[in-house]
Amino acid sequence: MANAADTYTLKNSNNIEVTFIARGGQITGIKVPNTRGEMADVVIGYETTEKALAGDAYFGALCGRYANRIVNGQFELNGEKIQLDTNNGSNHLHGGNDGFNLRTWDVEEVDLPQFAQAYKLMLVSPDGDQNYPGELTTVVTYGLTEDNELVIEYDAVSTKDTIINLTSHAYFNLAGAGTGTIAEHELTLNADKFTPIDGEIGTVTGEILDVEKSAMDFRSAKKIGEALSADCPQVKLVDGIDHNFVINGFDGMLKLAARLEHEASGRAMEVYTDQPGIQIYTGSHFDGSETGKLGNPIEKWAGLAMETQIFPDSPNKEHFPDATLKAEEHYKHTCVYKFI
Repeated sequence: MANAADTYTLKNSNNIEVTFIARGGQITGIKVPNTRGEMADVVIGYETTEKALAGDAYFGALCGRYANRIVNGQFELNGEKIQLDTNNGSNHLHGGNDGFNLRTWDVEEVDLPQFAQAYKLMLVSPDGDQNYPGELTTVVTYGLTEDNELVIEYDAVSTKDTIINLTSHAYFNLAGAGTGTIAEHELTLNADKFTPIDGEIGTVTGEILDVEKSAMDFRSAKKIGEALSADCPQVKLVDGIDHNFVINGFDGMLKLAARLEHEASGRAMEVYTDQPGIQIYTGSHFDGSETGKLGNPIEKWAGLAMETQIFPDSPNKEHFPDATLKAEEHYKHTCVYKFI
């Protein structure tokens, strides 16, 4: 049985190094070189494990059972109305007050030929946990390849019909954590559409809109700062971006979802997934009150979250992707963060 503070590291021959802890499977560091061989830790967080355990528990963590938001914490399944925690205003967020990000996962190193190094993390969530139906057994594999890919593979099975949406909540800054904001990063998204949000609802309306002629258009590489300063009602609602984008051509196969690049540092990364959406969040709630890496305050827009997932509030939107997991069937989800 792992302890919350137990720390694990994946390495490959290119000096990529990924560190995580058992509590929440929380990724606490990813060190990558740039084109000049200069190393930097590119995920926002804290200098020590002790500070990570005491700080923002979403940083780099596995979120579930349902990542993102469910309106009023309510959904109906098989004719039964179910009430979840409302821990984000009137809405349910990332599994509730005691989500998977706060649980200590069992961890074991595994030898898999496709990875330079890999670990399996397992968590059993009992029937009725946070009011979710069914005992859910989740296995997550963290694998690092020699092609500089951090691969996250999810597999979950429930004893009863339930809903599920798992994701990883790392915030990236390719210049290096603690060195400034992501305003100068260029973002490209393989998304012609996005799901707008409403201030009163606190999440998606159910609409699916074209990104064309809006601040949400990242179909070609664009500096994130350009969107952050846009005179756009959707941006102003959250003082940045906290939106789900609809990945083009979803068919359950692995596809390029996003590319993030920081020219000055010489680093770039790509995100691949087999999920229908990617939540882009610019970290607008950071206010400098916490000290992060390099001893610097974690400031607004310090990092970018790119969370591959099903859409927010899908259990209440029939035209959104289905988030239902049938009893004894397997939920599968792969996300790849490739460093270039």
